[in-house]
Amino acid sequence: MVTNRTFTMLKPDAVEKGHIGAILDKITGSGFRIVAMKLTQMTKSDAEKFYAIHNERPFFNDLVTYMTRGPIVAAILEKENAVDDFRTLIGATNPVEAADGTIRKLFAESISENAVHGSDSDENAEIEGSFHFSGREMF
Repeated sequence: MVTNRTFTMLKPDAVEKGHIGAILDKITGSGFRIVAMKLTQMTKSDAEKFYAIHNERPFFNDLVTYMTRGPIVAAILEKENAVDDFRTLIGATNPVEAADGTIRKLFAESISENAVHGSDSDENAEIEGSFHFSGREMF
């Protein structure tokens, strides 16, 4: 199933450092349309459910702590080839390896505090978007 939507989260480090506007400008300037967006804070339970795929990994507890330490901006984005184009825009998970001009190269501090999440498949974009938004919250 190919869609033209993807899900993103501006993570607590990006919000704390005041990068919301600059990151959103980069996203919309790259041709994405925001169809849903909100400032929210994940509970421990939310983060554990959202990242359940990683629950056996050694970094899981640190990830949950990081993602619940402050607000996030959750958003659903629309554009032709949304998932792949957004993954290119955000860059490699490790900002040191990210291409120049990518969101993570510009705004991330480290591999563990990497500023932004982007869905890795159309299927996950739908699952992750539905986790944060009801159908009536999308336009």
